[in-house]
Amino acid sequence: MTLLAHDRYCDAIELEVRRLRDVVTSGADLSATVPTCPDWSLERLVRHTGGALRWVELIVRTKAQENIEDEQVPLLEGPPAAEGDPAALDAWLAETGEMLVAALREAGPDTKVWAWAGDLSSGFWARRMTHELVIHRADATLAAGLPYEVAPDVAADAIDEWLGIIEFVQRTRPHDGAAAELRGTGRSIHLHATDTPPELNAEWVVELTEEGVSWRRDHEKATVALRGPLTDVLLAFYRRLPLDDGRLEVLGERELLDFWLERATFG
Repeated sequence: MTLLAHDRYCDAIELEVRRLRDVVTSGADLSATVPTCPDWSLERLVRHTGGALRWVELIVRTKAQENIEDEQVPLLEGPPAAEGDPAALDAWLAETGEMLVAALREAGPDTKVWAWAGDLSSGFWARRMTHELVIHRADATLAAGLPYEVAPDVAADAIDEWLGIIEFVQRTRPHDGAAAELRGTGRSIHLHATDTPPELNAEWVVELTEEGVSWRRDHEKATVALRGPLTDVLLAFYRRLPLDDGRLEVLGERELLDFWLERATFG
């Protein structure tokens, strides 16, 4: 597994923010419920995402060495006067993206800052916010009934990152219920993208071992396999697309894949 370059993450953030803005200005109903995040309206989803970007911008720009408390995040989620106004929300989101990318580019990948997953660097946040945007833009796009696409290298890295987060949680929170349940002997999951060039190596083997989850990019037989276009595999693995979608194929013991998708989520 190889991380993308820092500039690639910054470029991806710029693109993802622009595409999220396209959803905001598409004429979609901002008050509509987001099916994949049913507690949120489309506008609430956008404000949450923008607030997270501004929170990270503050961490990186100030080189914060301690967590900026989560209760400050709502203060970053956009001006109340913009509520229900697509143009105002779009302008706020554009400014948000510019601020974050400027901070990340100035910091580079190696500036030491607070982070929650062991990698105390600005590079961690460039990667994390790329994939925060990738998934929440999917939420917004699907809610608006618009087509969704994402660059293959970014989609593959989003799967890598999620599996790395699962590993991190198991190491640091071994008694977490979900972390404990994702252990076992002899069970494995194979993710197989069917529409990517061989050099991307967009296949994963995830093993549930007694020590915890382990994974690698590889092609081999597993207890269950999920096959389909890379974007659809990504969305299914993040529980944004049902396994029964006609673009996906499940081979083997589907119960294990259902078990994983139910438990591989941490609050």
